Amino acid sequence: MAKGEKFHKGDHVSWASHSGRAYGTVKEEITERVKVRGHPVNASLEHPQYRIRNDDSGRDVAHRPEALRREQE
Repeated sequence: MAKGEKFHKGDHVSWASHSGRAYGTVKEEITERVKVRGHPVNASLEHPQYRIRNDDSGRDVAHRPEALRREQE
C-alpha cells in the first residue's frame, strides 16, 4: 500500500497468508480496540486497521493497511 492510501468499504484486496495470497472485500475501517473472531485488534484513529471478509472462507479477518494490496474487481 502506498503511504497514506486508504481503503473503503467494498474494495477488493489481497494479503500474504501462510498458504499464499488471500483475497477478500473490505467491510469496514476499525479505529478502536475490538475483537475479530476472538482476536484482539489494537486499532486507533492514528493506526486504523480493516475488517475484511475472506473470499474463500467467508470469515472476517483484520489487517493493517500496509499489509493490504488493492486488487482489480
